[in-house]
Amino acid sequence: MNIRQDTRPLYMLVIDRVKELMSNGEWTPGTRLPSEFELAKQFGVSRATLREALRVLEEEGVVVRRHGVGTFLADRSVVRAGIEQLFSVTEWIERANRVPGTIEKQVREMLPSEEDRDRLSLSEREQIYFMTRIRTADGDPVVYCEDRIPTRMLRQGWKGFSGSLFELLEASGHPIAYAQTEIKPVAHHDSVFALLGVRPGEALLLLEQLHFDVHDQPVLLSSNYFRTDTFHFHVLRRRP
Repeated sequence: MNIRQDTRPLYMLVIDRVKELMSNGEWTPGTRLPSEFELAKQFGVSRATLREALRVLEEEGVVVRRHGVGTFLADRSVVRAGIEQLFSVTEWIERANRVPGTIEKQVREMLPSEEDRDRLSLSEREQIYFMTRIRTADGDPVVYCEDRIPTRMLRQGWKGFSGSLFELLEASGHPIAYAQTEIKPVAHHDSVFALLGVRPGEALLLLEQLHFDVHDQPVLLSSNYFRTDTFHFHVLRRRP
């Protein structure tokens, strides 16, 4: 099918067409795509345009390229996320074309531990909001989150909270600019394994992150436990 009748950039039209073929069932998850030559001919575009479309689709987690094997439609049950850029859990799920949600949310105001006080640069009497919740993708529990936010960072409290702490902090005047991140495997955690329905023999991936706003203030300390059968993280590494 030639798609040159639309006036938008051609690579965007290719992206839309690929997603259309997926949504109507003509292309199914796991399907190996035709060669670049065949796809370019099918869509009526150059191979350079096709490659740009595939690059974007790969970033969105729609396709997976396997060197020397080919390009495949991604298994929709898997969220593939690059960690070079800082995205919220909500954004990661949305970029995988799945619907984010929240269950089992609890928030309480409390004094932080000594370690949390030091990391968040709090005075002795300052309190934090401590929130626990399970994040879902299309209704499936995929991430268990523990978040600590200094109460002074949320002058309006939780008004307008839709699920993304990044958006809430930005609305409160503290847009997040960067984060210090530690990545750890978790082989066993009774309560979290039970909450996420993790099977025996599986593991979780823990991302511990201290987030800073544009003024270099620490505004959020998070511990996110990801199901490894659902989240696959990757990073682009370059030689110095």
